[in-house]
Amino acid sequence: MALEWTIKSFESLSVHELYDILRLRSEIFVVEQNCVYLDLDGKDQKALHLFGTFDGKIVAHARLFKPGISFIHASIGRVTVDAKHRDKKWGHELMRQAIAGVFENYGETEITIGAQLYLKKFYESHGFVQTSEMYLEDDIPHIQMEKSH
Repeated sequence: MALEWTIKSFESLSVHELYDILRLRSEIFVVEQNCVYLDLDGKDQKALHLFGTFDGKIVAHARLFKPGISFIHASIGRVTVDAKHRDKKWGHELMRQAIAGVFENYGETEITIGAQLYLKKFYESHGFVQTSEMYLEDDIPHIQMEKSH
C-alpha cells in the first residue's frame, strides 16, 4: 500500500494532475476546514509539486519552494492528504518526501513553514520548531516553524 511519489514543476504537470491537485486542496482547505479563501495565490507557478498517487489517484500533495519565495529559507506549503486516507499516516511520508525533495532539488536543509497550530506536534515530529507567536491566517491559528539540518 505504498504511494508512488512524483515531483514536477508547474509547467510539467499534466492538465489532469493540476486539476486533481487543486481539487484535493479545495476539498481540504475550503470544504473540510470551512474556510473561504483564495487558494490560487500565484505561487503554484514558482513551486515544485510533490504528489503521491494511490490506485491512480493523487491523494497527497505539497508545494516545495526555493529560498526567497515564501520565506527567507526554502519552504514547504499546502501540505495535504486526502481525508479518506489519513488513517494510513501518509502525511508523515509526505513530509519525509518533501524535506528530501527540498534538499535534492534546492540543496537546502533550512526549511520554514507556516503551520496550522493544531498540527504543531506533527511538524515537531519531523524536526520543526516553533519560531513565532500564533497568528491568524484566514481566521485559522498558525505558527511559523523552522527546521535546520
